[in-house]
Amino acid sequence: MRIDRITLENFRIYKGLNEIDLSPKKDKNISLIAGKNGFGKTTFLTSLIWCFYGKLMSQVEDKYKQDIRNSGGYEAYVNSLLNRDVLGEGVDNNKMSVEIELEDLLIPSIPCKTVTIKRTYDFSSLEETVTILIDGDENELTKSVGYEVFINDFILPREIAKFFFFDAEKIVSLAEAKSKSELRSLSKAYSEVLGIKKYEELKKNLESLLVKLKRRGVSELQQEKLTQLLNDESELEKEISHNQDKQVDIDKQLVLLKSKSDSLQEKLIREGNSITLDELKELKSRRDDLKQDSIQIKNNLKKLLDLTPLVIAGKHLNKLKEQLDSESNVLYGALNDKLLSKELEAFSNSILKSLQALDLEKTIDSKVKKAIKKSLEDKLNSSRSDVSGKVLLEFAEERYREFEAILNNIKSTFLSQFNAIVKEERTNRALLSRTINKIKQAEARKDNHLARQFRDEKSETDTSINKFLKEKDKLNEGLGALKLKLSSHKKVRVEYEKNFNLVETDKKKYEVTKVLLEKINNLIVKIKEEKKYSLQKSVSLGLSKLMHKKDFITNVKVNIVDDVMDIDLLDKDNNVIDKDSLSKGEQQLYATALLKALVDESGIRFPVFIDSPLQKFDKFHSKNIIQEFYPSISEQVVLFPLLEKELSEKEYELLKPNLSKTFLIQNKLGASTLKALPVNSLFKEFKKEKDVYTY
Repeated sequence: MRIDRITLENFRIYKGLNEIDLSPKKDKNISLIAGKNGFGKTTFLTSLIWCFYGKLMSQVEDKYKQDIRNSGGYEAYVNSLLNRDVLGEGVDNNKMSVEIELEDLLIPSIPCKTVTIKRTYDFSSLEETVTILIDGDENELTKSVGYEVFINDFILPREIAKFFFFDAEKIVSLAEAKSKSELRSLSKAYSEVLGIKKYEELKKNLESLLVKLKRRGVSELQQEKLTQLLNDESELEKEISHNQDKQVDIDKQLVLLKSKSDSLQEKLIREGNSITLDELKELKSRRDDLKQDSIQIKNNLKKLLDLTPLVIAGKHLNKLKEQLDSESNVLYGALNDKLLSKELEAFSNSILKSLQALDLEKTIDSKVKKAIKKSLEDKLNSSRSDVSGKVLLEFAEERYREFEAILNNIKSTFLSQFNAIVKEERTNRALLSRTINKIKQAEARKDNHLARQFRDEKSETDTSINKFLKEKDKLNEGLGALKLKLSSHKKVRVEYEKNFNLVETDKKKYEVTKVLLEKINNLIVKIKEEKKYSLQKSVSLGLSKLMHKKDFITNVKVNIVDDVMDIDLLDKDNNVIDKDSLSKGEQQLYATALLKALVDESGIRFPVFIDSPLQKFDKFHSKNIIQEFYPSISEQVVLFPLLEKELSEKEYELLKPNLSKTFLIQNKLGASTLKALPVNSLFKEFKKEKDVYTY
């Protein structure tokens, strides 16, 4: 499958009609769309997501969910997508659309060459329309299943679109996922990509069928109690929904109040004449980043401080190691005395029988027997002396291995890690203090009446913000309690349903469904295990190709527990590497290798669009990405680099053998257009554009 043509009409910065032909040339799978900051690279990516998913784009990635929420809902968000110049020109032009033409798309039972998707929003009637044409004509299948369902089921499921349309700099969230909810959300996407989700949905359907069959045979009294339990569950679900709605409302209020607070702060700065607006924004952004860094540094330091008592123990820790080694030998390394004695006695009898068969003289026979007896007694005594150590601690084998791993960490990397974190914390504290002081100095002029008024208003606004934040915290606590109560009610209801008697006609159905459910469960486990090892191999292979530190990550382990899938990176000693300890570039490399593995394992041949492709990579890793990743991840790859920053001319030369088409985003009077260029002319044209904007 590939995208041959994309047409944008009045979508944000792209005024009027902008058409781009992306059909790749033979054996060249990469297209490149370059432009300066603010010219519309990320907007182009957003237009594709909107065209495919519309109001459901919030389910693709948290970024879109946040943007829609901050705008005050989907309708307000769509209003922000229309080109501003068009908005002011008149009612007749108030239309926005994105059209995508796909080729080589395999739709079951429908042979086709092209599928065209067009989403339009009319700002006069406030109506959004979608049309899907198969080989230029409408098809009954798209109408019967619904356009959104057709796109999701036959083209690209929205749960996995994040793996095909992504910002390479922000995709490190794959490596940063820590909480259960984050891991569970990622696991759902993994399941969809790896083809496991359809089996899990079948399992849920069978479980629902079992519940329905059991409920058919209930008495009036049982039905009454069951109805009460279900009503309680429904009420709790409504309370949870109401709680979440209130949190959404608070979020909207917070957005407005924070905007007001920022505006008042800017007025204060202007009134004080001490700092420019751009400098203020930069300082605030730097302050927030430093605060986040401080939290992360403290968390890293806390992890190391947990080991400090053991480091202080010093020699005693080594004595403990010697004692545990001795006990390990006593408990697990030596044979049981009785067993050894029994074995030696059997061995002795076997030798003596063989001697009798030789018919030796009595004197020789007697001497041989004494020698054998003495040798066996010496051996038994020697074995007893080997296990004479005292057992004081009796560590289980697993606890012993944990202790050994901690000791190795203390001896090898603890000191260097501790010194590095302490140094980082001092630097961060000094920078944060300096930045906060600069912001405070901006409000230094207190003798100005207008500045004092702005300051009072800002104080009131900040108080309101804190009030809403506290209210949201209470709602979060209440939400947790409600979810716990709902879970408890469900358990009670499930236990109660176990006592129901089945209707005679449903017994066979129930038994058959139970057997099917058991088979599906076993099949899911089997598929997960197969996919687990396949994914491990693919990620490991990808990392070995992309990373220049060959001995850093030597293995990959995929862990599947219930509905949560997590991935561990292992070093040469088979120890788990903390992903937080990886640099941003290394995290991006890991996420890149994971994306490549998921795309390979999914079997979905969909074009891959990558924004900010080489943002965090040094020249060595950039070379690996250009030569190993982009040519093989998909049959069609579209990159959105920032020339001379994310992609140098030297790196561009490495990319050329696989480049099919190049485009430059040009901007005149605030409106962007896409200009197709020969592969050899991109940097020449870019430098001309750069010279035009030089003052």
